[in-house]
Amino acid sequence: MTFTNEPLHTILSHLEALLQSKQHISFEVLNPDLHRGVYAGTLVEAEGRAYRYRSLRAWDELAQLLGCRMLTPERVADTPHIRVTFEKISKNASFHNMPVLQREEKYGTDSPFAQIHKMEEPDFFYYFRQALHNVTLPRRKRILDLGINRADEFEVIRNMVDIKQYQSMELVGIDHSQSAIEAARTAFPEPNARFYTHDINTLDTLDLGRFDLLISIGTLQSPGIAFKPLLMELVQTHLSNESALILGFPNARWQDGELVYGAKAPNYTMSEMSLVLNDLMFAKRYLQQKRYRVTVTGRGYLFLTATKIGVNNRE
Repeated sequence: MTFTNEPLHTILSHLEALLQSKQHISFEVLNPDLHRGVYAGTLVEAEGRAYRYRSLRAWDELAQLLGCRMLTPERVADTPHIRVTFEKISKNASFHNMPVLQREEKYGTDSPFAQIHKMEEPDFFYYFRQALHNVTLPRRKRILDLGINRADEFEVIRNMVDIKQYQSMELVGIDHSQSAIEAARTAFPEPNARFYTHDINTLDTLDLGRFDLLISIGTLQSPGIAFKPLLMELVQTHLSNESALILGFPNARWQDGELVYGAKAPNYTMSEMSLVLNDLMFAKRYLQQKRYRVTVTGRGYLFLTATKIGVNNRE
């Protein structure tokens, strides 16, 4: 099967039909290296034949939209083609669908979630690092992370500042998984890092004082947490007058070894972003009312970064 100058709607319909009954599908397309810098759909010529150009990224995005991963393309000898293979991503191979024997350990060290390394996903790490730059990380001396798990975010912080700056910081991480907290303590034996196994709904019982940076990635959208009142309580009770926030809103799913783009609401077969955007826009409006400058970046995870207006954020 070879695609040459067919429009996308023809290709999409054909591939959708094949994937109804097949786990893998392969087809040949124009090698995009032959016409770099050309926009998708542009008619080009190769060896006397007309093609519609599409980049390798376009084919990879199409695979994701069809619930597949794209395997490494192969050059087809004596042709201007590459062979592309799409493989269906298993819908069942996801920690989201795994039975939970103990609610507190859904994200523990023995859970499927422990196989996920967010900071090795470029789509996640790049925007999280950008958010830390945006809040002028070296100025932040008391940092609170809610849903710290094994402390991946603290590892990024430790690597971004020099040793003196790091030692001057006080890092506090909270999670309801005892095994994850133990892993975090092992990774951060330094005296300036403290970790608590605790329910963030009763954060005030720890009497931790106020912080100048709050980080929470996905945790505030968890079941059992009322996002809006908790966010207001955090800002009013647990943050300083010169504080900053980094909140991560998941717009993706971890599935069969892949970070699959698109929030998935219960009872929807398609990606549906209403709940994510509702929480995000509430946070944006509320923080702006509290005189924070707010930006939103990211793709698979949407990162809301907020810094106080009128505060000198230079290092």
